[in-house]
Amino acid sequence: MSANPLQGAQFVLAAHRINQLPADSGAEVAFAGRSNAGKSSALNTLTSHRGLARTSKTPGRTQQMVAFSLPPLTQGEGQPPLDARLIDLPGYGYAKVPPELRDHWKQEIDAYLHQRRSLRGVVLIADIRHPLKEFDRMMLDFCFSTHLPCHLLMTKADKLSRGQATQALLAMRKSFPEGLHATAQIFSSPASTGVEEAREAVVRLLRQPRE
Repeated sequence: MSANPLQGAQFVLAAHRINQLPADSGAEVAFAGRSNAGKSSALNTLTSHRGLARTSKTPGRTQQMVAFSLPPLTQGEGQPPLDARLIDLPGYGYAKVPPELRDHWKQEIDAYLHQRRSLRGVVLIADIRHPLKEFDRMMLDFCFSTHLPCHLLMTKADKLSRGQATQALLAMRKSFPEGLHATAQIFSSPASTGVEEAREAVVRLLRQPRE
């Protein structure tokens, strides 16, 4: 892809509940990950919009489901452009929030993943330097059980040598259970590593028909 198909993303709304999200039509990809994994930075880099998603040194700033609209996405010949969105799910793990709010996030994310018909796939953000955490494994298990495609961005690859990053990627791919519709790649926002590959993966998910 020469031009960035995700450029032009715009904030639409922040929802506390799934019934506050935009109409359940078209196609959307959800971004999920622990609070300190670099999700906001990845969104900003992929959309070429530095201020699209908030970044902070304090993990857990995303405390709602945030919807971003994308420019109409071209499809195959004879098909109309696709109404597409990105959904930034609440960061999970280190956020210093009351237990009742954390429980609310769990319930709403679960409902979103099960009920949202326009959801075409998940981009899971995980720090390449650490093993997958419980939340990451839960997300992969959900994608496996529901046949929902998942693309794993192994972020902060600039913190490792190229050899270390490659080894981590190979080990991650080998750990995927057979039948999981998942792909994985090395990614770094500061070093612009894997940006084009990640954009292509997001567009591929958006264009994929819902089973």
